[in-house]
Amino acid sequence: MKFEDLRDFITCFNPENRRQRRETWSEDNTDGRFRRFTCAQIKERDKTSLDIFWIKDKSLADLDSLPDPDVLAGEIIDNLETAMESFREIMAELG
Repeated sequence: MKFEDLRDFITCFNPENRRQRRETWSEDNTDGRFRRFTCAQIKERDKTSLDIFWIKDKSLADLDSLPDPDVLAGEIIDNLETAMESFREIMAELG
């Protein structure tokens, strides 16, 4: 996940524009990412699960367009190595 993935959320839900927030999801716009629920609606679902099941990564729906397994494996390794480096830096700071 990158900052760019959250930019719309930050713009919509920052505290300064609390009164101007608008849902982008509707029956007519099922690709809209922002949706509000009442407490009753949340409780009716799986207790208080806030699973955002309606957001789908369309690039994953077409299995033919997925990268080759070796590319995916390389990306996973890169991500894990980056995470390990970050943890090492944190450990060094903690002493």
